[in-house]
Amino acid sequence: MTSTKVIRVLIVDDSSVARSILCEILKDQDDIEVIAEATNGQEALELVEQLSPDLVTMDLNMPVMSGLEAIEHIMHRKAVPILVVSSEGDADLAYQALSNGALEVMAKPNLDPEKIAEFIHQIRLLSGVPVITRMKRFNPNEVFNLNRDQVKSVEAKKNEYPIFAIASSTGGPKALAHLLAVLPENFPAPILVAQHISHGFIEGMAYWLSTLSLLPVKVAEEGEKLMPGKVYLSPSEQHLTVTKTHQVKLQARDEKDIYHPSCDVMLSSVAEVFGSEAVGIIMTGMGRDGTKGMTAIYEQGGVTLAQDEASSVIYGMNAEAVNAGVIHRELPLTSLAEEMLRILLLKSTGYLAALRRGEL
Repeated sequence: MTSTKVIRVLIVDDSSVARSILCEILKDQDDIEVIAEATNGQEALELVEQLSPDLVTMDLNMPVMSGLEAIEHIMHRKAVPILVVSSEGDADLAYQALSNGALEVMAKPNLDPEKIAEFIHQIRLLSGVPVITRMKRFNPNEVFNLNRDQVKSVEAKKNEYPIFAIASSTGGPKALAHLLAVLPENFPAPILVAQHISHGFIEGMAYWLSTLSLLPVKVAEEGEKLMPGKVYLSPSEQHLTVTKTHQVKLQARDEKDIYHPSCDVMLSSVAEVFGSEAVGIIMTGMGRDGTKGMTAIYEQGGVTLAQDEASSVIYGMNAEAVNAGVIHRELPLTSLAEEMLRILLLKSTGYLAALRRGEL
Protein backbone atom coordinates (compact mmCIF):
# COMPACT_ATOMS: atom_id res chain seq x y z
CA MET A 1 0.00 0.00 0.00
CA THR A 2 1.35 3.43 -0.93
CA SER A 3 1.33 6.08 1.79
CA THR A 4 -0.38 9.44 1.30
CA LYS A 5 2.05 12.24 0.45
CA VAL A 6 2.42 14.60 3.39
CA ILE A 7 2.07 18.32 2.57
CA ARG A 8 4.98 20.17 4.20
CA VAL A 9 3.91 23.67 5.29
CA LEU A 10 5.93 26.71 6.38
CA ILE A 11 3.93 29.19 8.49
CA VAL A 12 5.03 32.84 8.33
CA ASP A 13 3.56 35.36 10.80
CA ASP A 14 5.07 37.77 13.30
CA SER A 15 2.29 37.01 15.82
CA SER A 16 3.03 34.01 18.05
CA VAL A 17 -0.71 33.73 18.76
CA ALA A 18 -1.56 33.54 15.04
CA ARG A 19 1.16 30.94 14.45
CA SER A 20 -0.10 28.87 17.36
CA ILE A 21 -3.66 28.91 16.03
CA LEU A 22 -2.56 27.80 12.56
CA CYS A 23 -0.36 25.05 14.01
CA GLU A 24 -3.21 23.91 16.26
CA ILE A 25 -5.55 23.69 13.26
CA LEU A 26 -3.09 21.61 11.24
CA LYS A 27 -1.60 19.34 13.89
CA ASP A 28 -4.30 16.65 13.64
CA GLN A 29 -4.23 16.42 9.83
CA ASP A 30 -2.50 13.18 8.82
CA ASP A 31 -1.57 14.57 5.40
CA ILE A 32 -0.25 17.97 6.55
CA GLU A 33 2.90 18.72 8.56
CA VAL A 34 4.09 22.12 9.77
CA ILE A 35 7.83 21.86 9.15
CA ALA A 36 8.83 25.32 10.43
CA GLU A 37 7.66 28.76 11.50
CA ALA A 38 9.03 32.17 10.52
CA THR A 39 8.41 35.51 12.21
CA ASN A 40 9.21 37.76 9.25
CA GLY A 41 9.81 37.72 5.51
CA GLN A 42 13.60 37.42 5.78
CA GLU A 43 13.33 34.27 7.89
CA ALA A 44 10.79 32.93 5.40
CA LEU A 45 13.25 33.37 2.51
CA GLU A 46 15.97 31.47 4.38
CA LEU A 47 13.63 28.63 5.39
CA VAL A 48 12.22 28.25 1.88
CA GLU A 49 15.78 27.86 0.57
CA GLN A 50 16.72 25.34 3.27
CA LEU A 51 13.54 23.24 3.52
CA SER A 52 11.72 23.49 0.14
CA PRO A 53 8.19 23.42 1.63
CA ASP A 54 5.19 22.34 -0.43
CA LEU A 55 3.29 25.48 0.60
CA VAL A 56 3.87 28.72 2.53
CA THR A 57 1.18 30.54 4.51
CA MET A 58 2.19 34.19 4.49
CA ASP A 59 1.17 37.12 6.68
CA LEU A 60 1.70 40.58 5.14
CA ASN A 61 2.47 43.14 7.85
CA MET A 62 5.72 41.98 9.49
CA PRO A 63 8.96 43.59 10.70
CA VAL A 64 12.37 43.23 8.97
CA MET A 65 10.77 42.20 5.66
CA SER A 66 7.07 42.40 4.79
CA GLY A 67 5.08 39.56 3.29
CA LEU A 68 4.79 41.44 -0.01
CA GLU A 69 8.57 41.71 -0.33
CA ALA A 70 9.06 38.10 0.71
CA ILE A 71 6.58 36.80 -1.86
CA GLU A 72 8.33 38.67 -4.66
CA HIS A 73 11.76 37.37 -3.59
CA ILE A 74 10.52 33.78 -3.21
CA MET A 75 8.85 33.77 -6.62
CA HIS A 76 12.05 35.01 -8.24
CA ARG A 77 14.47 32.74 -6.36
CA LYS A 78 12.74 29.47 -5.48
CA ALA A 79 9.04 29.52 -6.30
CA VAL A 80 6.61 27.63 -4.07
CA PRO A 81 2.81 27.90 -3.73
CA ILE A 82 1.95 30.76 -1.36
CA LEU A 83 -1.35 31.23 0.46
CA VAL A 84 -1.73 34.71 1.95
CA VAL A 85 -3.35 34.42 5.38
CA SER A 86 -3.82 37.91 6.73
CA SER A 87 -6.26 40.18 8.51
CA GLU A 88 -9.21 41.76 6.70
CA GLY A 89 -7.60 45.15 7.27
CA ASP A 90 -4.84 44.10 4.87
CA ALA A 91 -7.26 43.41 1.98
CA ASP A 92 -5.68 45.99 -0.35
CA LEU A 93 -2.20 44.59 0.29
CA ALA A 94 -3.46 41.04 -0.07
CA TYR A 95 -4.35 41.58 -3.71
CA GLN A 96 -1.03 43.24 -4.41
CA ALA A 97 0.40 39.96 -3.14
CA LEU A 98 -1.35 38.16 -6.00
CA SER A 99 0.48 40.43 -8.44
CA ASN A 100 3.72 39.40 -6.75
CA GLY A 101 2.97 35.71 -7.24
CA ALA A 102 0.78 34.47 -4.37
CA LEU A 103 -1.92 32.02 -5.45
CA GLU A 104 -4.78 32.93 -3.11
CA VAL A 105 -5.74 35.16 -0.19
CA MET A 106 -7.92 34.45 2.83
CA ALA A 107 -8.64 35.86 6.26
CA LYS A 108 -6.85 34.46 9.28
CA PRO A 109 -9.04 31.60 10.53
CA ASN A 110 -10.41 31.50 14.05
CA LEU A 111 -11.59 28.29 15.67
CA ASP A 112 -14.93 28.36 13.83
CA PRO A 113 -15.38 24.93 12.15
CA GLU A 114 -16.28 26.48 8.76
CA LYS A 115 -13.18 28.70 8.76
CA ILE A 116 -10.97 25.80 9.82
CA ALA A 117 -12.33 23.61 7.03
CA GLU A 118 -11.77 26.37 4.46
CA PHE A 119 -8.16 26.88 5.59
CA ILE A 120 -7.33 23.15 5.45
CA HIS A 121 -9.06 22.83 2.07
CA GLN A 122 -7.01 25.69 0.60
CA ILE A 123 -3.74 24.15 1.81
CA ARG A 124 -4.57 20.78 0.24
CA LEU A 125 -5.75 22.42 -2.95
CA LEU A 126 -2.91 24.89 -3.51
CA SER A 127 -0.01 22.67 -2.43
CA GLY A 128 -0.26 20.80 -5.72
CA VAL A 129 -0.45 23.84 -7.99
CA PRO A 130 2.64 24.24 -10.17
CA VAL A 131 4.32 27.65 -9.92
CA ILE A 132 7.12 29.13 -11.98
CA THR A 133 10.33 30.65 -10.63
CA ARG A 134 11.32 34.12 -11.88
CA MET A 135 7.79 34.92 -13.00
CA LYS A 136 7.58 38.40 -14.49
CA ARG A 137 5.32 41.11 -13.21
CA PHE A 138 2.06 41.15 -15.12
CA ASN A 139 2.12 43.66 -17.95
CA PRO A 140 -1.28 43.91 -19.67
CA ASN A 141 0.31 45.32 -22.81
CA GLU A 142 2.20 42.07 -23.30
CA VAL A 143 -0.87 39.80 -23.19
CA PHE A 144 -2.19 40.69 -26.62
CA ASN A 145 -3.30 43.70 -28.59
CA LEU A 146 -7.00 44.00 -29.24
CA ASN A 147 -7.79 44.77 -32.86
CA ARG A 148 -8.37 48.54 -33.10
CA ASP A 149 -10.93 48.11 -35.88
CA GLN A 150 -12.87 45.71 -33.66
CA VAL A 151 -12.92 48.25 -30.84
CA LYS A 152 -14.12 51.03 -33.18
CA SER A 153 -16.84 48.80 -34.63
CA VAL A 154 -18.03 47.93 -31.14
CA GLU A 155 -18.18 51.65 -30.22
CA ALA A 156 -20.79 52.15 -32.94
CA LYS A 157 -23.06 49.60 -31.23
CA LYS A 158 -23.07 51.14 -27.77
CA ASN A 159 -26.86 51.01 -27.48
CA GLU A 160 -27.04 47.35 -28.43
CA TYR A 161 -25.32 45.46 -25.68
CA PRO A 162 -25.75 42.09 -23.99
CA ILE A 163 -24.55 41.41 -20.44
CA PHE A 164 -21.45 39.47 -19.41
CA ALA A 165 -21.53 37.34 -16.24
CA ILE A 166 -18.25 35.85 -14.99
CA ALA A 167 -17.93 33.02 -12.46
CA SER A 168 -14.59 32.26 -10.77
CA SER A 169 -13.03 30.83 -7.64
CA THR A 170 -9.47 29.71 -6.78
CA GLY A 171 -7.06 31.59 -9.04
CA GLY A 172 -9.90 33.86 -10.13
CA PRO A 173 -8.66 37.23 -8.87
CA LYS A 174 -5.45 36.99 -10.89
CA ALA A 175 -7.36 35.71 -13.95
CA LEU A 176 -9.84 38.58 -13.62
CA ALA A 177 -6.94 41.03 -13.39
CA HIS A 178 -5.52 39.73 -16.68
CA LEU A 179 -8.91 39.84 -18.38
CA LEU A 180 -10.12 43.24 -17.20
CA ALA A 181 -6.74 44.90 -17.81
CA VAL A 182 -7.02 44.38 -21.56
CA LEU A 183 -10.66 45.35 -22.11
CA PRO A 184 -10.99 48.76 -23.81
CA GLU A 185 -12.30 51.70 -21.78
CA ASN A 186 -15.24 52.04 -24.17
CA PHE A 187 -16.45 48.47 -23.57
CA PRO A 188 -20.20 48.89 -24.15
CA ALA A 189 -21.73 46.28 -21.84
CA PRO A 190 -22.02 45.69 -18.08
CA ILE A 191 -19.93 42.92 -16.53
CA LEU A 192 -21.06 41.03 -13.43
CA VAL A 193 -18.62 38.92 -11.40
CA ALA A 194 -19.23 36.25 -8.76
CA GLN A 195 -15.85 35.38 -7.21
CA HIS A 196 -15.66 33.05 -4.23
CA ILE A 197 -13.94 35.09 -1.55
CA SER A 198 -13.45 35.32 2.21
CA HIS A 199 -15.65 37.80 4.06
CA GLY A 200 -14.02 41.23 4.35
CA PHE A 201 -11.84 41.01 1.24
CA ILE A 202 -14.18 42.02 -1.58
CA GLU A 203 -13.65 45.79 -1.21
CA GLY A 204 -9.89 45.27 -1.40
CA MET A 205 -10.30 43.15 -4.51
CA ALA A 206 -12.50 45.80 -6.16
CA TYR A 207 -9.93 48.50 -5.43
CA TRP A 208 -7.04 46.34 -6.72
CA LEU A 209 -8.86 45.46 -9.95
CA SER A 210 -9.81 49.11 -10.49
CA THR A 211 -6.12 50.05 -10.46
CA LEU A 212 -5.46 47.58 -13.28
CA SER A 213 -8.56 48.06 -15.42
CA LEU A 214 -9.63 50.92 -17.66
CA LEU A 215 -13.20 50.10 -16.61
CA PRO A 216 -14.62 51.21 -13.24
CA VAL A 217 -14.83 48.25 -10.84
CA LYS A 218 -17.07 48.30 -7.77
CA VAL A 219 -18.91 46.11 -5.30
CA ALA A 220 -22.55 45.86 -6.43
CA GLU A 221 -25.11 47.73 -4.33
CA GLU A 222 -28.80 47.01 -3.84
CA GLY A 223 -31.03 48.72 -6.41
CA GLU A 224 -28.34 50.31 -8.60
CA LYS A 225 -28.92 50.36 -12.34
CA LEU A 226 -26.56 48.27 -14.46
CA MET A 227 -24.54 50.52 -16.72
CA PRO A 228 -22.47 49.69 -19.83
CA GLY A 229 -18.72 49.68 -19.28
CA LYS A 230 -18.87 49.01 -15.53
CA VAL A 231 -17.78 45.93 -13.60
CA TYR A 232 -19.93 44.84 -10.65
CA LEU A 233 -18.55 42.40 -8.07
CA SER A 234 -20.90 40.40 -5.89
CA PRO A 235 -20.50 40.97 -2.14
CA SER A 236 -19.07 37.90 -0.44
CA GLU A 237 -21.98 37.27 1.92
CA GLN A 238 -24.79 38.05 -0.54
CA HIS A 239 -25.64 36.64 -3.96
CA LEU A 240 -25.79 39.03 -6.92
CA THR A 241 -28.96 38.84 -9.02
CA VAL A 242 -30.64 41.20 -11.51
CA THR A 243 -34.19 42.43 -11.90
CA LYS A 244 -36.25 42.74 -15.07
CA THR A 245 -35.55 46.48 -14.97
CA HIS A 246 -31.80 45.69 -15.08
CA GLN A 247 -31.09 46.68 -11.49
CA VAL A 248 -29.01 44.93 -8.86
CA LYS A 249 -30.90 42.73 -6.44
CA LEU A 250 -28.80 41.28 -3.61
CA GLN A 251 -30.01 37.96 -2.22
CA ALA A 252 -29.23 37.01 1.37
CA ARG A 253 -26.89 34.07 1.77
CA ASP A 254 -28.51 31.05 3.39
CA GLU A 255 -26.56 29.19 6.09
CA LYS A 256 -26.63 26.02 4.00
CA ASP A 257 -25.11 27.75 0.95
CA ILE A 258 -21.67 26.22 0.38
CA TYR A 259 -20.33 28.91 -1.93
CA HIS A 260 -20.16 32.62 -1.17
CA PRO A 261 -21.12 34.30 -3.29
CA SER A 262 -22.98 31.79 -5.48
CA CYS A 263 -22.01 31.67 -9.14
CA ASP A 264 -25.08 29.55 -9.96
CA VAL A 265 -27.47 32.11 -8.46
CA MET A 266 -25.93 35.01 -10.42
CA LEU A 267 -25.70 33.15 -13.74
CA SER A 268 -29.23 31.74 -13.45
CA SER A 269 -30.63 35.19 -12.71
CA VAL A 270 -28.85 36.66 -15.73
CA ALA A 271 -30.17 33.83 -17.92
CA GLU A 272 -33.75 34.44 -16.75
CA VAL A 273 -33.66 38.21 -17.28
CA PHE A 274 -31.46 38.58 -20.38
CA GLY A 275 -32.14 35.28 -22.19
CA SER A 276 -30.24 35.08 -25.47
CA GLU A 277 -28.48 38.38 -24.67
CA ALA A 278 -26.64 36.77 -21.74
CA VAL A 279 -22.98 35.81 -22.05
CA GLY A 280 -21.64 33.50 -19.33
CA ILE A 281 -17.92 33.00 -18.72
CA ILE A 282 -16.73 30.37 -16.25
CA MET A 283 -13.12 30.53 -15.14
CA THR A 284 -10.61 28.83 -12.88
CA GLY A 285 -11.83 27.39 -9.58
CA MET A 286 -12.53 24.32 -7.50
CA GLY A 287 -15.92 22.63 -7.22
CA ARG A 288 -19.15 22.53 -9.23
CA ASP A 289 -20.55 26.02 -8.64
CA GLY A 290 -21.49 27.64 -11.94
CA THR A 291 -22.48 24.63 -14.05
CA LYS A 292 -26.18 24.98 -13.26
CA GLY A 293 -26.08 28.69 -14.14
CA MET A 294 -24.09 28.16 -17.33
CA THR A 295 -26.62 25.51 -18.32
CA ALA A 296 -29.42 28.04 -17.83
CA ILE A 297 -27.68 30.56 -20.12
CA TYR A 298 -26.98 27.85 -22.71
CA GLU A 299 -30.62 26.71 -22.71
CA GLN A 300 -31.88 30.29 -23.05
CA GLY A 301 -29.84 30.73 -26.23
CA GLY A 302 -27.07 32.83 -24.71
CA VAL A 303 -23.34 32.40 -25.28
CA THR A 304 -21.18 30.35 -22.91
CA LEU A 305 -17.38 30.49 -22.71
CA ALA A 306 -14.90 28.71 -20.44
CA GLN A 307 -11.28 29.37 -19.55
CA ASP A 308 -9.21 26.40 -20.72
CA GLU A 309 -7.27 23.96 -18.56
CA ALA A 310 -3.79 25.15 -19.51
CA SER A 311 -4.39 28.72 -18.32
CA SER A 312 -6.33 27.78 -15.15
CA VAL A 313 -4.82 27.57 -11.67
CA ILE A 314 -7.51 24.97 -10.88
CA TYR A 315 -9.39 23.28 -13.73
CA GLY A 316 -12.49 22.44 -11.71
CA MET A 317 -15.58 24.63 -12.08
CA ASN A 318 -14.84 25.25 -15.72
CA ALA A 319 -14.14 21.54 -16.31
CA GLU A 320 -17.53 20.64 -14.81
CA ALA A 321 -19.31 23.02 -17.19
CA VAL A 322 -17.32 21.76 -20.19
CA ASN A 323 -18.07 18.14 -19.29
CA ALA A 324 -21.76 18.99 -18.94
CA GLY A 325 -21.77 19.95 -22.64
CA VAL A 326 -23.02 23.50 -22.06
CA ILE A 327 -19.95 25.48 -23.23
CA HIS A 328 -19.80 26.89 -26.75
CA ARG A 329 -16.06 27.65 -26.68
CA GLU A 330 -13.20 26.83 -24.33
CA LEU A 331 -10.39 29.39 -24.67
CA PRO A 332 -7.07 30.43 -23.11
CA LEU A 333 -7.28 33.34 -20.69
CA THR A 334 -5.40 35.56 -23.18
CA SER A 335 -8.13 35.02 -25.81
CA LEU A 336 -11.21 35.76 -23.70
CA ALA A 337 -11.22 39.57 -24.04
CA GLU A 338 -10.94 39.38 -27.82
CA GLU A 339 -13.78 36.85 -27.87
CA MET A 340 -15.93 39.17 -25.76
CA LEU A 341 -15.46 41.90 -28.38
CA ARG A 342 -16.29 39.44 -31.14
CA ILE A 343 -19.58 38.61 -29.41
CA LEU A 344 -20.39 42.32 -29.17
CA LEU A 345 -19.68 42.79 -32.85
CA LEU A 346 -21.79 39.88 -34.02
CA LYS A 347 -24.41 39.97 -31.25
CA SER A 348 -25.19 36.67 -29.55
CA THR A 349 -27.34 35.14 -32.28
CA GLY A 350 -24.89 36.08 -35.03
CA TYR A 351 -21.98 34.77 -33.00
CA LEU A 352 -23.66 31.40 -32.40
CA ALA A 353 -24.69 31.16 -36.05
CA ALA A 354 -21.08 31.78 -37.09
CA LEU A 355 -19.95 29.07 -34.66
CA ARG A 356 -22.38 26.59 -36.19
CA ARG A 357 -21.08 27.44 -39.65
CA GLY A 358 -17.53 26.85 -38.47
CA GLU A 359 -16.46 30.41 -39.16
CA LEU A 360 -14.99 31.10 -35.70
